[in-house]
Amino acid sequence: MAGKTIIEKILSKASGKDVYAKDRVWTEVDLAVIRDFGGPNAVLEFDEFTNKGKVKNPDKIAITFDYQAPAKDLKVAQNQALCREFAKRQGIKNLFDVNSGIGQHVLLEKGLIKPGTVVIGTDSHMNLLGAVGSFSTGVGTTDIVACWYSGKLWFRVPETIKVVFFGRYKEPTSVKDLTLKFVKEIGPDEPNYKSLEFVGEPIDNLSLAGRLTLGSMVTEVNGKICFINPTDETLNFLKERVKERFEIEKSDEDAEYIEEVEIDVDNLVPQIACPHSPDNVVPVEEVEGRFFNQGFIGSCTNGRFEDFEIAARILKKAKKIHSDIRLIIVPATREVASQMLRAGLYEVFMDVGGMIANPGCSLCTAGHHGVLGKGDVLLSTSNRNFLGKLGKGSEVYLCSPATVAASCVEGKITDPRKYLKV
Repeated sequence: MAGKTIIEKILSKASGKDVYAKDRVWTEVDLAVIRDFGGPNAVLEFDEFTNKGKVKNPDKIAITFDYQAPAKDLKVAQNQALCREFAKRQGIKNLFDVNSGIGQHVLLEKGLIKPGTVVIGTDSHMNLLGAVGSFSTGVGTTDIVACWYSGKLWFRVPETIKVVFFGRYKEPTSVKDLTLKFVKEIGPDEPNYKSLEFVGEPIDNLSLAGRLTLGSMVTEVNGKICFINPTDETLNFLKERVKERFEIEKSDEDAEYIEEVEIDVDNLVPQIACPHSPDNVVPVEEVEGRFFNQGFIGSCTNGRFEDFEIAARILKKAKKIHSDIRLIIVPATREVASQMLRAGLYEVFMDVGGMIANPGCSLCTAGHHGVLGKGDVLLSTSNRNFLGKLGKGSEVYLCSPATVAASCVEGKITDPRKYLKV
C-alpha cells in the first residue's frame, strides 16, 4: 500500500483501522465544541433527543462565548444562560465565558488542542487549528449532538493537496499578504473538501500567529482542513500548555496527493482583497487612494499580539489617525489583551483615536458593535468580505494590520511600505 498523508494517519488512528482518501469511517472525537452562536441549538436538540440525558464524556466537551461577548441583547443573554446551565448540569468544566475571547484561540492557549487529535465545533473556522497539526473542522448541530451522545462521528477521508511555498519577502509585507496571494491563486473550487498540507521555507519560518492567520482562511477556499507541522516557537508553545503527551503526524514520503501546487512569494508586496470576495485580490498599490471610513484590526485571522504590534509601530510614528476614520481594535483573547496592555499598546491605540473592545470575534458578522451603514467602507483584517455581511449597502476590503494602520493615518487606502520602509 502507498504511504499516508497526515489526514489519513490521523483518521486511521482515530478509527482504529487503516484508512485512505475517500474512505468513510467512524472515528473517536477528542473534543466537541459549541459557541454562543449555534451552540444553544445543539443544547436544545440534545435535551430533546435524550430527554435531558447525560453526555458520554463531559471532559471531551468545551463551550466558548465569543460571538457576542458580553451579550448585547436579551436573546443572546438567554442563549448564553442556556449554555451555562447545560454545562453545570452535565459537569462540563471547559466553559470559557464572555471574558475569554475567540474560542479556537482560547482552546489553544488552554492546552486543549494538540497535534493528531480530532476536534469538531459549531464554527466554520475550526479548521484554523490545523495550524498546530490537529484535524479540526466545523460541523452542524446534529453532528455535535451525535458526538456528545456517542463520542464518535463519521467522516469521508479527504483527499490531500500539497501546497509548496517558496521565496522570501520583507516587512511590512506579512503572512496576511502571503495568505491573500494563496487564496487568489488556488481559488475556491479545487480545494473543496480537501486537506491542504502547507510546506516550504516561508511556512517553516512562520510564527504561531502567522500559522493561525494562514489556517484561518482555508475555509474561504472551501478547504476541509489545513496542516502545518509544528516547529520551533509553535512546538514550544504546545509543550508548555498541553499536559498530555503528543506526537506530530507527518506525511510519508510515498504518500499520494491529488495535486501539488506551488506558490511563489518571492518579493511579495502587500495584498488586498477587494469587495465582495476573499479571492478578489490585487496588490495594495493598485487601489491606493480609494475611499474607506472604518478600520478593524482583530478576528481569528489577525488578532494576536504581533498583529497589533506592527500596527502600533505605524500609528505611534504617525501620532494620530485621520479625522474621518473610525478604528476598532479587538484582541483575540484575554491573554493577548494582557500582553498588549503590558507592552503599552493600549495607550498607543487610544492616543491616536482608536477604540479598543473586549476580546472576541467582533467585526466578522453583523451581530457586533461597529457594523456598517449604507455607504460605509471597512478595511478589515478579518477573513470574509461578502456582500452585506457587515451591513446592507456597505463594502469590506481584507488586508494586513500594517495596511489598515497606514490607511487609517492617511484616510484612504495606503500601501504600508510608505510607513515601514523596506
